[in-house]
Formats: sequence, C-alpha cells, structure tokens
Amino acid sequence: MATTKPISIIVAIDENNGIGLKNNLLAYIPADLKRFKEITTGHTVIMGKNTWLSLPKRPLPERRNIVITSHKEEMFNGAVVANSLNEAIDILSDNDESFVMGGASIYRQMFPLATKLYLTLIHKTFEADTFFPEIDYSQWTEIERIKITDDPKTDFDYTYLTLVRKGNG
Repeated sequence: MATTKPISIIVAIDENNGIGLKNNLLAYIPADLKRFKEITTGHTVIMGKNTWLSLPKRPLPERRNIVITSHKEEMFNGAVVANSLNEAIDILSDNDESFVMGGASIYRQMFPLATKLYLTLIHKTFEADTFFPEIDYSQWTEIERIKITDDPKTDFDYTYLTLVRKGNG
C-alpha cells in the first residue's frame, strides 16, 4: 500500500539491529527518551499492543496514541484503536508527521511506507529477541548525525541519525 502521508519511524537499535528483549528496551538512555519526547510531542504515535503495554505511562501525554491490534474487541484507554495497518494509515493526518514507535512487526510493516527515520544507533551489542529491519542506506539521505560520546548515564556511545527516503526531500 502506497501513501503520501508523512510517516516517520523512531527507534533505538544496537549494532545487530536489536531493539528489544522480553518486551523491554535494550538500554535505558535518559537523553534518548527526552529526545523521543521532544520529537513526538504534539504528533501522532503509532504502536502495536505489546509496545502500548510496555509503556510506563499510558497514553503517552500530549500525543495522539494509535494502537494497532487485530482483536476487534480490544480497547486501550486514551488511545485510538486500529484493527489493521490500513485502518491506522487512514486515521493519520495527510500533513502532520506521524511516528511509528514499535514493535518489531509494526516497524516491519510500516518500513516500506516511511519517509523519514529517526535512529539512535547504540554502539554496543545486547542480547535481543526483537530486531529492526535491515536498512539499505543507499535508499536514504542523511540529514543529521550527532555522535554522543560523553553521556554519564550510559557505558556506551550512541549516534542520533536522521534519514529521509530518497525521492521524498
């Protein structure tokens, strides 16, 4: 399904494209969580049920939360429920950037539709059971790169990398 809606993906991945273990983030990076909040506040965030359930606070404040679930009877207090990927896309604004925030299945399905990636590349490998799709960097243009080498809250370096899909400005 093609769409012209501005769909972005925001994710932190380790050196093996790992994104999670047992429905938890691989690493606690307070600065990255702050960046996530700054980027997504005032916008729509899209997630699967497991990501919703993993949130410490639901719904995420000051954002429209969309939860995708195939179980039509499920309701999530404070969130808009979509029963398919197509239904979620139909709900999205035609002009306002929306953010896909997980989990792995939602990332996989939305990746071909995404026009922008906000990546936090963790320069370390963790034990993981969920992974982000492989990125063909030749299909993307880098518009921002910020390397963090001095975060006192982590024992590893990481890089904020923002990419736009070629052909999408």
